[in-house]
Amino acid sequence: MQPLIAQSHFHLAVFYAALFVCFAPEWLGTFFQRVEKGARVRDRGSHIWIFVAVGIGVAAGFFLVNANFPGTTLARGQRLQFWIGIVVMLAGLAFRWYAIKSLGRFFTRTVATRAGQYVVDTGPYRLIRHPSYTGGLLMFLGMGIAMTNWAALLAIMAGAGIGYAWRVHVEEQVLCADLGQPYRDYMLRTKRFVPHVW
Repeated sequence: MQPLIAQSHFHLAVFYAALFVCFAPEWLGTFFQRVEKGARVRDRGSHIWIFVAVGIGVAAGFFLVNANFPGTTLARGQRLQFWIGIVVMLAGLAFRWYAIKSLGRFFTRTVATRAGQYVVDTGPYRLIRHPSYTGGLLMFLGMGIAMTNWAALLAIMAGAGIGYAWRVHVEEQVLCADLGQPYRDYMLRTKRFVPHVW
C-alpha cells in the first residue's frame, strides 16, 4: 500500500500547504534578517549545518515515500495519522513563534550576542532553553507523521536531530562565554527541549 500523500491529490495539496505555512517564513527569515550592528556573530557554520542536515533528512524522507519500500508504509489509520501529523506541524509552528516572540530582540537565526544581552527565562524559557528548536522539531515530527511512512519519519527526525544537536552545542558554548555565570546557572535549572525530561 502506498502512503496517503501518494494516493490522494487532496491530501498531497494539504500537506504541501502545511509545509509552505511552516517553512516559507524560515526561508524568508534566513535571507532577509539582518544581525544588529555591533553584535558578535560566532555561528561556526551551525545555521548552514541545520539546513544541510535537515535537507538531507527531508530528501531521504521523500525518497522513501516515493520508493514505497514494502513494510514501511503504515497501512491502517492513514487518514487519522495524516491529520495528526498536520496538527503537530502547525502546533510546532505556533510554539516556535511563541518562543521567538518571548525572546524578542535577542532572537537571531545565526548564533550572535549583543551588548546588554541577558538570560531570558520567561514564557517557554522558564522550563526549556531552546523552545524555538522544540517547535522546529515538532514541525519535522509532524511532517514525518503526515507522510504515513515510518522510514520517512525516521529519516526526517535523524536529519533534524543531527542539525539541531550541533547548533545547540555551538549556541550554548557562546552563551556561556558571553553571558557567563547567569547562563550556566540557567542551564542547571532547565532542560534543552522537553521540560523536566531532556
